[in-house]
Amino acid sequence: MKIFVSVDMEGITALPDETFVDSQRLNYERARRIMTQEANAIVSAALEKGADEVLVNDSHSSMNNLLAEELHPDAELITGSVKPLSMVQSLDSTYTGAVFAGYHARAGQPGVMSHTMIYGVRNIYINDTAVGELGFNAYVAGHYGVPVLMVAGDDGACREAELLIPHVVTAAVKQSISRSCVRTLHPLKAQELLKQKMAEALEKRDLIQPLVAPENPVMRIEFTNYGEAEWAAMMPGCRIEEGTTIVRYEAKDIIEAYRAMLVMTELAMQTKFC
Repeated sequence: MKIFVSVDMEGITALPDETFVDSQRLNYERARRIMTQEANAIVSAALEKGADEVLVNDSHSSMNNLLAEELHPDAELITGSVKPLSMVQSLDSTYTGAVFAGYHARAGQPGVMSHTMIYGVRNIYINDTAVGELGFNAYVAGHYGVPVLMVAGDDGACREAELLIPHVVTAAVKQSISRSCVRTLHPLKAQELLKQKMAEALEKRDLIQPLVAPENPVMRIEFTNYGEAEWAAMMPGCRIEEGTTIVRYEAKDIIEAYRAMLVMTELAMQTKFC
């Protein structure tokens, strides 16, 4: 049994604001240690429940946040960027299930540090379904026939997961009071919760089905300003929907849509004035 673990940072226990998730800010070193401890709790539980292999993918910002020397020695780690599949790099059909830890709510939704990829994105749609990082990554997993067994993060991320993925196991390690304030479990209590929920998810794995994207999906990204849309639309195959800041891309499959999203958001960040 192989388990894939994607670890973001905004949804990690006790992290309320950007001072914890920006490598240049004062609380970052504390946060990356808690992040690593939470990854370890999930890895330990997966191994105890029979996993033969656990691959951990660092999925936040420059994707080099997890402390390799403090990670569980029986886990393998993907660290650094650029990655062709970003937050789900190296996930494929050989995995029994995926786990998303440290996740947050999508842009425009209540939840601590809620956003989708970059702060210039207001919404992403796959056909008519609004998705954030969680939903898009779950679609990529589904493309390979891999179910998302567990989502851990703030209460906003857990609600989002439960709406998208029937029977998914969720672990809310903190409750959002505002976008930059949380009521949180103690990290040790959170690690116990993650172990319990990981064990539960593996016991329920036959009930949880992959989230399968539509064929030939239409991806539409709504940006916060027109300059971002202009930059994103420079990618071949994209066009701005008239009278909006929405950039449309018609993909052959969800993998092409995901990679297009990565390029479009990188281009959009070139906008100099908001």
